[in-house]
Amino acid sequence: MDCIFCKILENEIPSYKIYEDDDVLAFLDITQGTKGHTLIIPKKHVKNVYELDEDTAVKVFGVVPKIAKALKSTFNPIGLNIVNNNDKPLQSVFHFHIHLIPRYENDGMVLSTLNNYGKFNDDHFNSLVDLIKKEL
Repeated sequence: MDCIFCKILENEIPSYKIYEDDDVLAFLDITQGTKGHTLIIPKKHVKNVYELDEDTAVKVFGVVPKIAKALKSTFNPIGLNIVNNNDKPLQSVFHFHIHLIPRYENDGMVLSTLNNYGKFNDDHFNSLVDLIKKEL
C-alpha cells in the first residue's frame, strides 16, 4: 500500500507520536500549521469518512477530547479547530484523519465558511431535510 499514514503505522517513516493505543495513533503534523497541530488516525486503513464504520469512528473520535485537553494544557491556545477533509478539494492523504489545530492570536491560519444566512426560506430547508432523511 502506498499510504503515508500506513507507512508511519508500520514505522517505515518516522513520526512524532504523542498518543497510541490498540486502534488509534496521534502524532504531530509535519506541516505544523500552528504549534501543536496534531493528526489523529485509525490504525485500520480507511480512506475517508464515507468508508468509516461506527466502531472505528467511536475509537478515533473518543481520543479527540484527550488530545485536545493535552494541547490546551501544554500550549494554552485561544481556541482549537477540529478539521476533517474528505475527497476533493482538500483531502491530501487518503487515510481518514482528524486535524487538531490549536489557534493563537495572529497565527495566520484561515478557516472559514460562507455565511448564507437569510438567503433561503423554510421550503428550501425542509426540502434538504427530506432529501437527507431518505438516505439515513
